Amino acid sequence: MLREFRLPDVGEGLTEAEIVRWHVTPGDSVKINQTIVEIETAKAVVELPCPYEGTVSALMADEGQTVDVGAPIISVRTGDGEGPADAGREALADDLVPGAGDGAEPKKEKRQPVLVGYGVKTSATRRRPRKPASPAPVSAPPVSVTPAPATPPAVSSAPAVSSVPAVPGNGHPASAGARVLAKPPVRKLARDLGVDLTALTGTGPQGSITRADVEAAVAAPAPAASGTSAASRTAREEYIPVRGVRKATAQAMVASAFSAPHVTEWLQVDVTGTMEAVRRLRTLPEFAEVKVSPLLLVAKALITAVKRHPMANASWTGEEIVVKHYVNLGIAAATDRGLIVPNVKDADAMSLPDLARALGELTERARAGRCQPAELSGGTITITNVGVFGVDAGTPILNPGEVAILAVGQIRDMPWVVDGQLAVRKVTTLALSFDHRVVDGELGSHVLRDVGAMLEDPLRMLAWS
Repeated sequence: MLREFRLPDVGEGLTEAEIVRWHVTPGDSVKINQTIVEIETAKAVVELPCPYEGTVSALMADEGQTVDVGAPIISVRTGDGEGPADAGREALADDLVPGAGDGAEPKKEKRQPVLVGYGVKTSATRRRPRKPASPAPVSAPPVSVTPAPATPPAVSSAPAVSSVPAVPGNGHPASAGARVLAKPPVRKLARDLGVDLTALTGTGPQGSITRADVEAAVAAPAPAASGTSAASRTAREEYIPVRGVRKATAQAMVASAFSAPHVTEWLQVDVTGTMEAVRRLRTLPEFAEVKVSPLLLVAKALITAVKRHPMANASWTGEEIVVKHYVNLGIAAATDRGLIVPNVKDADAMSLPDLARALGELTERARAGRCQPAELSGGTITITNVGVFGVDAGTPILNPGEVAILAVGQIRDMPWVVDGQLAVRKVTTLALSFDHRVVDGELGSHVLRDVGAMLEDPLRMLAWS
């Protein structure tokens, strides 16, 4: 029996995802819950398991292609028998498409089987009924349009296309008043590349526009009247589609910057004592298998400071302030796919060795693009280490849902007055941005000063913890 696996919603309100890398090829044998593909959502790169056991028949989406939730991505040939588990998985594929099945009526929503933690939200793929196309103007030449079936089939080998204006069926480019058929990912690609779909000839089923059509339009010379060609334009300029993690981060940063009134305070700190403490910790057996860096003590100092001043570890809802009596510590990480902020859950309850281990593992997963969606949500306060880029400090933007973020600059040798004498010390600059609706200047100053004091003298962490 041939089974299709459709792209599921991994539980974060997913509407589409990009196929990053396939782990299987047609002809491979697969088992249930075997990782078959990596997808990039707006949150992270996620590995999807196979819901069937059998042989891969076909891959229905290419690497780099953006796929809507509910669209088939792989077909697997299974045994002839169908047990209860197989029936449940078949229902999973059918119920993703409204109206799929034998009857014309859409199936009712029901509890879906879960694949190693990934539930499917049928509502994510339901769309409103589409309005019928407006009749063409009387003066327009007649066009032949192949009508779409009233009810989409449960399993179809042809790619689904968005119910948008259709192209003429005569193989010529659509006129300005005509409508075009194109899948949503193709429409998005055309928008990103500045391609007018109505000017293209569709080579897909029913005259639909394909990715290849759009890419060919970019590579082909433009009309002579323009004086330039798309190829020459792209040779001098690079166009990077904004999607996935980068798109989500951009939206979040804009929302945060223009909704929360940001205030940033600065403090230069002598961290010579911190650097000495780091060297001592590295020699202890408890830290033999974990990475110890100044960031570990900065994290411990911030956790201790917000436990002393809980209002800095809160969120603003508009109607109330929610104070968190736990610390999910976010660590801003720059990755190839953009900035992400995974967080260590209940960091305040961890010992120093456990915190060091958690920070190291989280950083490795973030750089590899392997953070799970749960690790990217629920943070309460964040640290961004801009010092690793060789700068002294900056004005960090709040992570949405939080009211404070600490930026740590590079640690460098600077002249410093110690006991009335000039000396060369290890110095860094701290910058604390906070939401002035929740954290006023006095509270922000207390938090920043406490962090600085503990980094100047790490023994204060013991006294204040």
